[in-house]
Amino acid sequence: MEPRINMMATDFGGTIFKRLIGLGRTIQESPLPRSIQFLVQIRASQINGCGGCTDMHTKDAAAAGETAVRLNLIATWRDAIVFTDAERAALAFTEEGTRLADAHLGVSDETWEQARKHFDDDQLTALIAAVAVINAFNRLNVIARMPAGEYVAGMFDSLSV
Repeated sequence: MEPRINMMATDFGGTIFKRLIGLGRTIQESPLPRSIQFLVQIRASQINGCGGCTDMHTKDAAAAGETAVRLNLIATWRDAIVFTDAERAALAFTEEGTRLADAHLGVSDETWEQARKHFDDDQLTALIAAVAVINAFNRLNVIARMPAGEYVAGMFDSLSV
C-alpha cells in the first residue's frame, strides 16, 4: 500500500504532527498509567482500522514490557481474564469515546461511573485527551492511507516538537 501523501514531508503537515505528538507526550507524562495509555491507543486504532497506529503502539507497548498475551487479547478484552477492572473501564471508555456516532451521548453514564471508580480527575482528563488524540492520529493516517509494518519501537522518541 502506498500512502496518498506524506504529510510529515511538508512544513504544514510537519507542524500538525509535531503539535499532536506534543499533546501525546503531555498525556504520556500524566498520572494515567502508561499501560492504560497503550490499551487506549491500541483499542481505538483497532476500531478505526488504523494499521500504522496499531503497529506503532503494539510495538511500543511490547518494548515497554507489555505481554504478547495481553496485546493479542485487546480486541476481545470483554472475554479475557488478563485485564484489571481499571483497564476494562478504560477500554469501555475508549470504545464509546471512539464510536461517537453509535451513541449520541458519547460515553454512557454507566461507563463514566466505572471510569470514575478507578481514576481521579487528572487521570480522567488524561483518559479523555488520550482518546481524542489517538482518534485524531487515526483519522490522519487512515485518510492518507499510511501503511503499517515498518515502525520500530521508539523511532519517534527523539523527534523534536
